[in-house]
Parts: sequence; C-alpha cells; structure tokens
Amino acid sequence: MIGTFFNVAMIIGGSILGRFLHKGIKPEYQRILTQGLGLAAMVIGINAVVVNMAKSNYPVMFIVSLAVGGLFGEWLNLEKKFDDLVGKFSGGNNLAEGLATAILLYCIGSLSILGPIQEALEHDSTFLFTNGMLDGITSVVLASTFGLGIAFAAVAVFVWQGSIYAIALLLQNSINTDMITELTIVGGILILASGLGLLEIKKISVLNLLPSLVIPIIGVMLLQLF
Repeated sequence: MIGTFFNVAMIIGGSILGRFLHKGIKPEYQRILTQGLGLAAMVIGINAVVVNMAKSNYPVMFIVSLAVGGLFGEWLNLEKKFDDLVGKFSGGNNLAEGLATAILLYCIGSLSILGPIQEALEHDSTFLFTNGMLDGITSVVLASTFGLGIAFAAVAVFVWQGSIYAIALLLQNSINTDMITELTIVGGILILASGLGLLEIKKISVLNLLPSLVIPIIGVMLLQLF
C-alpha cells in the first residue's frame, strides 16, 4: 500500500501548506479559488460520466442508484450528522461543504479506484502516485479556503483505498469492470453536484446521496447472478 500512503501524505502536506496560505489570502481571492475549484469539479464529474456512460452495460443503473441511495441517505440524515460533527471544528468557514467536496474528489475517480486494484494485483503504484500529486495540489486550494480541517479527508482516503486494496487481494481476478464503470458514473454525478454547490448555482445534499455509491456494486452483482 505504498501508493496509498503516498496519497495520504500528499493530502496532509497540501492541507498544511494551504492552511499557511489561508492566513494571507484575501476573501476575494478565496472566493475565486473556490469558484475555480467548483468549475474543476464540474469538469471532472462530467468527464467521468461521459467517458464511462459509453462503456455502461446497465444504462439506468445510475438512476436507480441515485434514487435508492438518496432515499437511504435522507433517512439516515447524513448531511445533518456530518454538519454537526465538523461544525465543532469549522470555525464558521463552512468546513462541512469543503470536506464533502474533498472526499468526493479524492475518492471517486478512476485513479483512486483503479490505483489500489493495480497496486494489489500488479504491484504497480503508478496510478496512485499520479493521483497523490493531483490530490496534493487540490488540498492546497481547498485548505486555503476551508482551513486545515481538510486534512481529515486523508482518513477517508486511507479507508477507501485500503478497503479497495484488501478486496482486490481477496477477490483477485473476480473484480468486475462493470462495477467500476457504474460506480464511476455515479461518483462523477456526485462530483458534478459538489461543483454546483461550490459555484452557488444549486445547493444539493451530496452527503445524503453518498449511499448511492454502494448501489452499483450490489446491483451489478445481483444482475449478473441471473
């Protein structure tokens, strides 16, 4: 898991650097950085959806995933619980929104999903090293706007990539590309939603939609049994 440790270290390092920059950045500069990040998130999300939609063998899976996952997340009221938790440390700078965006950007992407699989099966950390560099830069921008609390996203990255790594080792060649494709489509939509929120175009309860990421895995697994 060398690649994952590198990825986590880059997020923490970028967050620390961004925190120092935060002290000297005027509000108008923080605003333009947030807008730039919002645009970047939208482009990443759209690209993930467009590229993977063409590969999808289950074109309505993302609709079912968002509907079922959204209802489950709303029932659990994930966003309020998350807001209450990080609100204790946010200092009034809307850390919850920043963390939600960071976790999605760091965890939901082809490099973050395929990287641990490649490292587990082929002992190749190239994808994760590349992803770590990208995440480090993103952390600087996010932490300069939302503060050092963005570093907490490193925990989510470690758990996410570590879990994928462990599952890949256990399942070996049983990893299904259809699952990865459908998961990336849903993840791309959630990243796009985060971008809309950062640009203040539309506030979407992205955190309550997070359970949608589990549905493609379960759905594809069930459909392929029949």
